[in-house]
Formats: sequence, C-alpha cells, structure tokens
Amino acid sequence: MTQDDEEASGRIARRIEQGRGVELADLVIKGARVLDVVTATLFESDVAICGDTIVGTFAEYDGVQTIDGRGLTVVPGFVDAHLHIESSMLTPFEFERCVLPHGVTTAIWDPHEIANVLGAAGIDYALRAAEAAIMDIRVNLSSCVPASPLETSGARLEVDDLTPFRDHPKVIGLAEFMNFPGVLARDPGCLAKLAAFRSGHIDGHAPLLRGKDLNGYLAAGIRTDHEANNYDEAFEKLRKGMSVLIRESSIAKDLHALWPLITPETSAFIGFCTDDRNPVEIAAEGHIDHMIRWTIAQGVPPAHVYRVASWSGANAFGLRDRGLIAPGKRADLALLSDYEGCQVRHVIAGGRLVTPEAFASRRTTAPVGLRSMKAEQVSAGDLLLKGKGGPRPVIGVIPDKIVTDSLTLDLAEAGGFVAPDLRQDALAVAVVARHGVNRNIGRGFVKGFGLREGAIASSVGHDSHNICVVGADASDMATAVNRVIELGGGFVVASAGAVRAELALPLAGLMSLEPHETVRERLVGLRAAAAGLGCVLSEPFLQVAFLPLAVIPHLKITDYGMVDVDRFEVIEG
Repeated sequence: MTQDDEEASGRIARRIEQGRGVELADLVIKGARVLDVVTATLFESDVAICGDTIVGTFAEYDGVQTIDGRGLTVVPGFVDAHLHIESSMLTPFEFERCVLPHGVTTAIWDPHEIANVLGAAGIDYALRAAEAAIMDIRVNLSSCVPASPLETSGARLEVDDLTPFRDHPKVIGLAEFMNFPGVLARDPGCLAKLAAFRSGHIDGHAPLLRGKDLNGYLAAGIRTDHEANNYDEAFEKLRKGMSVLIRESSIAKDLHALWPLITPETSAFIGFCTDDRNPVEIAAEGHIDHMIRWTIAQGVPPAHVYRVASWSGANAFGLRDRGLIAPGKRADLALLSDYEGCQVRHVIAGGRLVTPEAFASRRTTAPVGLRSMKAEQVSAGDLLLKGKGGPRPVIGVIPDKIVTDSLTLDLAEAGGFVAPDLRQDALAVAVVARHGVNRNIGRGFVKGFGLREGAIASSVGHDSHNICVVGADASDMATAVNRVIELGGGFVVASAGAVRAELALPLAGLMSLEPHETVRERLVGLRAAAAGLGCVLSEPFLQVAFLPLAVIPHLKITDYGMVDVDRFEVIEG
C-alpha cells in the first residue's frame, strides 16, 4: 500500500466512525430543515460533516464544531455550469470572494478569454488559480482558440497544445465547441479535438442550430448548450439529449424566455449558468441565487429549482460527488434564512465554513499577461471608413442579447470617409488588433447605443480580445483607444478630447488587480459617464465587448472588418 493509499484509508475510516456516531463529527449543523433533492421534499435533521465530506443525515449528531441551524434551510451548494471568470473583470481569487457568499460552491470555468490572449500560459494560470481556491473551480479546456478564422487572436491552441492538460485533476474536458460550422464541415482540426476528448465531457455552443444539423453536431459527442435563447430551440435540444444550461449574464438574459422549461420531469436535465456576469449585477441582484429567486417567483416548485442549481448542473459535467445532501457527498452547502427567497446566511465549501478569515488564509497565484497589450497608438483617421455614401451594413444591437440584427442604412460621405449619422443612431465602430501580430483595423457602423457625443472603448472584445471602440466622434474614439493601450487594457469613456472614466484591466487586458468592491465602483462610474454621452444601454461595455464575437449571429465586426456570421465571411468594402 502506498502512502497515498494509507492516508486515504485513514480518511475513509474517520468518515465511517463519524457517520456511525462513534466519533464526534468535525462539524454538525443542528436542527435545520434539509432539502432532499431526490424526492424534492424537506425534512428536519442534523447534518454531520467529516473533513470535506457529508457523513450523516436523517439523524442527530454531536460535533467538535456546531452551527445552530434552527430557522435555517440547508440546500446543496450552487453550481455555475458555464462561465468565463475573466468576464467578471476580477482575478479568480476576487471572483470567489465575490460569489461564494451567494452560495456558489462550484464553478465550471472555460478560460477561453485568457487563452485567446496568452494561449497555454493562460490555461496554466487558470489551473494554478483553481488549485488555490476555496470553492471548487473546475476547468474545461478551451476548444476554439481562435474562435474563428475571421479575426486575429493572441494565440492558437491545437489538439497537441490541449492534451498535456487533459489529465489534470481540475480538468473536466473540452470547453464550448463554438466552431459548429467547422464541426458540421468535418474540419480536420475540429475532428482531432473531438476525438482526443471523446472519453470525457465536451461542452457545446450552438446558437440557433436546429434540425438535422443539430443532430450532426450532437452525433460528434457534444452534450451541453448555453446559447439557446428561445423556448422552442431549447426544448428541441433538451429532447435530443442535451443538458440545457439556462444563462443569465450581464447582457445575455435568457432566463425570462427559458424558465418554463423547468418542470418536475425536466429539472434533472437543466442547469443554471452566468457565462459573463460582472460585480455590478452581482452586488445589485446576486449570482445563481438571483436566478433561483426569480424562477421560484414565477411559480416553479422550489425543490426543482434548487435541483437545477445544484445536482443537475453538476451531473451534466460528470461531477457525481455533489449536489445531494447525503452521506459520502462533498460538503458544499448553502444555509438559507429564506427558502423560497433564496437568502443565503452561511456557506460551507468543501466542509469549510466560508468566512473572511478563510479568504485571508489562501495562497494566491501571481498575475500573468501584464505586458499583453502590443497595439500602437492610433489617430482619428485610422478609425474612419474610407468610401462613398450610400447603403451600408450596420450592426443592430439588441438590448440584453449578444445576438445582433443585420441592418442596412443610408449613410453620407464626408471628406472621403463614410460618416456616422447620429439622427439614425448609426455610430462608428472599429476593432484595433492588439496582439502584435499585425496592425489590422476593422471599421464599420453600429446602431443601438444612442451616443450623442464621445466614445467608449474596451480591450475586452470576445473572443480574441482586440480593442473595440464605438463613438460619435473619431477624435474621441482615438483618445479612448490610446488610453486603453496606455492602461495595458481596460474600459475607457472619452469626450471632448478627454478621458471621463476608466478601469484598468492589466491582467491579460481582461482582469483588474483591484478588489471586487473597487471594480464595482469603477464600473458604476463608467456606466454613468457613458449615460452622460447619451448611451441608452444599461450595460454598454459588455455590449461593446460582444460586437466582435463572429460566431454569434447575425452581423459582427472584427479586426478584419464587418462579418456576416450567417455566411461566415467578411463583407468586402
């Protein structure tokens, strides 16, 4: 027997003794109501914990440490079934400090954003951070870096770059396979990745995919999807065996359309996820707890909502050691003062009570990618589209959606350039390549921001994270872009030639090094500054960030230019 086997044997023996009540449990929650996810009922019981494992329910226990559970309801810890921690603009350590108090004890992280900037070094950072966290952060390896051939990324990950990470204990499988056209076309690179990870989990990403094309996509071994934003699409995917992950991010708000999917019959096949949610919404509404509260308020039986938020999400990714309050399961628990209102009083993660002292005791991982910004300064003329007036393709922003409309508007010429038209809310938009590979600048127009003056710019530009800027004035657009470059990445609002608000994101041009409270305050200030320019969007910066996402219909822009996503090609001129 190896030393590891001997240590494991000792842990198992302690669990047996504490579960039988022969030895004091390490931690006992006394006198609470407990949710049985299996039967969707509540019962009164103590919950005994040994180390990181539940060892006793449906009985009374004594423990070395006791939590008074009278008046509280114990439910399994919540699972965020798909997210990009980078999109919180926080380091993984500030992210968990922000969301663990909301009951989120497991996060399925696709480090796709940092991987597009730093490649394998970004995945390595994600795994080291996951190992140091209190919450259980699991990683799906980014499958599509770059996301499409229609943009310039900072890295490229082929199958041989991913397989060295395949057996890492924090790795589940392959992350969202967003290049569904490549899957359907049997692209050799796509097939190689699918084959290499065929024995593990493969995450899906297939917006609007239906019918026989969906069948072909699923036949490749892909099993989850978080991109459905209407009931019929989601229901078809559910009936064809996909686990549908209902998303409620800071701008992609699909819960209102998809909550009717949750029934006693289907709740085992649905999960909740946030994808991209920032500290402003988390502070104002919550995280997965917000989704639970809102869904219960629509009349869905609470036990089935909590099943979706815990066991179902975990089970979709093969994490069968959690999501149930039962002996032998991982001790991830949320203690609620209000069951139907999902008000979290205490959180236990891996058997450990979450406290400020627990956060202070963590070892952290040094930031990476602090010199990833390699763009050169731009002038106003660099950002304008040369050409004559006439009908032009214009991206139509849909509030609270990452899907866009493909519009055509008549725009005038001014001095050899196609001019924005504020009367039609047709603003200029440009994407500036920032990885040092080339000096590409894509130029075009967007409708839906409502700016009357100034510009807003972001180095968060899904998925390759070049600099995206939207503006009513080319000089202000240049001011905003150049300040983003000086910051090493970030968000900037500019008008009348001056910076009005900013947030530095120096970690790979994606994440702040500040506490989540500071990031929230800066984001509030940025939104106020954008509103002062006339912006009508509640979350303008993530809306800017998704304009370059050339795998989401219908019209987008990258550093190559305007992209017709439906035809998967750059629009000439």
